[in-house]
Amino acid sequence: MNADSGTAYFGRRYLLSASHRLHADALTAEENRATYGKCNNPHGHGHNYVVEVMAGGAVDPETGMVVNMAALDEAVRSRVLDRFDHTNLNLDPLFANHVPTTENLSKAIFTLLDGELAPARLTQVRVEETENNFFECTGD
Repeated sequence: MNADSGTAYFGRRYLLSASHRLHADALTAEENRATYGKCNNPHGHGHNYVVEVMAGGAVDPETGMVVNMAALDEAVRSRVLDRFDHTNLNLDPLFANHVPTTENLSKAIFTLLDGELAPARLTQVRVEETENNFFECTGD
C-alpha cells in the first residue's frame, strides 16, 4: 500500500438544538402557509439537529490523520455550536435575508467552517433535521 497516494476522509457528528420559523417576507401569509405548512407557525418550532462534518486530504505521515480531531472539534464548537446551539435561527444575522431552512443552515455551516481545517479541506456538511429529513452541502 502506498500511504502517500489518494485522499482520505474523516467525518464527525455533533448535536445542535435550535428553533426557527420558516417564513419569507416576499410571500403573502397564505403563500407562506401553503409553502411551509406547520413550519410557518408564528411561534416557531425547534429541532435537535445532527450535524456531520467531513474533511478530506492527505494523511499526515507523522500523525496518521487527515485532520486533528481536537482542532476539528474546536472549529465546530467555536464557529458553529457556540453560535447556533439553543438559539432562534431567525435572529442570527446570517439569516437576516434568508429563510432559515435546513438547506440554508447546512450552507451557512459550510461557509463558517470552510478554510478552518487546513491542511485538510472541508468536503461536506450534512445536517439531519429529523429522522426522515437531512440536507447536505458540498460547497459546489
